Amino acid sequence: MNREKILGPNDKAKVLENLGGPIQRDPGSAENDDRSLRPQRMSEMVGQREVFERLEIAVQAARQREEPLGHILFDGPPGLGKTTFATCIPHELGVPIAMTSGAALRAPKDLIPYLTNIQDRAILFIDEIHRIPANVEEYLYTAMEDFRIQLVHGDGLNARTINMAIKPFTLIGATTRAGMLTGPLRDRFQMREHLDFYSVEELTQIIKGNAKILQMEIDDESANEIAIRSRSTPRIANNRLRCVRDYVTARAEGKIDPDITRAALLKWEIDTLGLDKMDRKYLETLIGVFHGGPAGVEAIAHTINTASDTLIDEVEPFLLRTAMVVRTPRGRVATQKAFDHMGMSGKPVDIDDESAEDDQDTLFT
Repeated sequence: MNREKILGPNDKAKVLENLGGPIQRDPGSAENDDRSLRPQRMSEMVGQREVFERLEIAVQAARQREEPLGHILFDGPPGLGKTTFATCIPHELGVPIAMTSGAALRAPKDLIPYLTNIQDRAILFIDEIHRIPANVEEYLYTAMEDFRIQLVHGDGLNARTINMAIKPFTLIGATTRAGMLTGPLRDRFQMREHLDFYSVEELTQIIKGNAKILQMEIDDESANEIAIRSRSTPRIANNRLRCVRDYVTARAEGKIDPDITRAALLKWEIDTLGLDKMDRKYLETLIGVFHGGPAGVEAIAHTINTASDTLIDEVEPFLLRTAMVVRTPRGRVATQKAFDHMGMSGKPVDIDDESAEDDQDTLFT
């Protein structure tokens, strides 16, 4: 028979004695040197203004009521600021943050130390939350709604369930694949915010601000050149800014101008639209070998000796977003924009034309 017990102070101390726990970071102690370009306050962030305004209201209300902030789920492509928002919110609230990832929480025992050691109104941030196993996800339900967890001690007839109250906290989840979350977990988040890509103007502002942190003097044209080649993503913009800094330090005596910026990006094989070596190799294969398509991703991957998962997850998203490649039922097709950018002759296939020969289906996936 399973017996349930409400945990008292002495019992709780025994249960927690050997648990250990995660280190909770004080937001005031975060490093802010040239290795960290992440903003420390939401007011320092550029872009995502609608998301910022909604979060500002929620944070201000929680601070005035002295209550924990409602649970928040951030979703969107990598590098757009999900983690930045999550680390800025504790600074606004003046509370610590504990951080982990969905892949690290393989069983409920991995989650228990985070929940039992969390401070009142603190933030628990789980990155890539869609990777949490089902048994851990279910364990979060009562923690998020009732601020309690259940611990089972013993086996069989000697088993007993211990209800342990935990301090009210805020769970912030970040995911690049919101569709992989189950409905019950999604519904327990009070706020769901989707982050969109940044404009060139916003990226230029970010680059100029981060150049100051890196102690670089950068002109508007150079910053704009980096922004144009950064795929509308701040993380990529910061990486390419660092590449330019390394180049001007090693090859240009620390002086930066538009020509040197273009030379630096060319050295890293970043072209005028932000395509890198693998992107161009993909397009060269699709156009040169498969005559612009349609061609299956497996066929392309085998031709360039690359895993198909790499193409699907890393290469194709940007090519699809910039309309250089189109997915059709018969395979990938290069558009006129891709032909023009690569400077290759030929004519893209009409994606509405269903007259392609069926004997080519072996190339398609």
